Amino acid sequence: MVSLTTPAGQRGWPAAPFDLVGTDGRRHTLESVRGANGTIVMFICNHCPYVKAVIAKIVRDMTELRLHGVGSVAIMSNDPAAYPEDSFESMKVFAGQHGFPFPYVIDEAQDIARTYGAVCTPDFFGFDRDLKLAYRGRLDASGRSSDPAAARELFDAMVEVARTGRAPSVQHPSVGCSIKWKQG
Repeated sequence: MVSLTTPAGQRGWPAAPFDLVGTDGRRHTLESVRGANGTIVMFICNHCPYVKAVIAKIVRDMTELRLHGVGSVAIMSNDPAAYPEDSFESMKVFAGQHGFPFPYVIDEAQDIARTYGAVCTPDFFGFDRDLKLAYRGRLDASGRSSDPAAARELFDAMVEVARTGRAPSVQHPSVGCSIKWKQG
């Protein structure tokens, strides 16, 4: 397992469209998950210790951000042939166990992860109401712990985006396990 850090986000970059099947059996698009005041596109998976450490906080923050008009979606782009714990069936179980209040979709071709430039799990992209990138970075400073005292960096940034259209100038890169790319 390799811990990777994401590059800085290119603010103002437009969110790329997608149309992916979710654990709920429905197809989800950028437009269907879009919030009136912002949207979070996150790349996660089931097996990553970084995701497991903060999944309860992700659910909490996405639930609370909905109250601010921020929509969200979680995309799983890992190769489930190499990592069976990330299979679509396991995604359904994982989403159910944690009560996901957002669609959890599979990027089987890994095209969406490549388009977004996702590097690790978890990796967060926060877009403003016009679907322009305002935040690229981590949930908080927890890393592989579930530090309850960690400042809510993504949450606070997206509340600011929802209120003013601007994100804080200081943003910290995501840290996590590498996306598990298909061979060949």
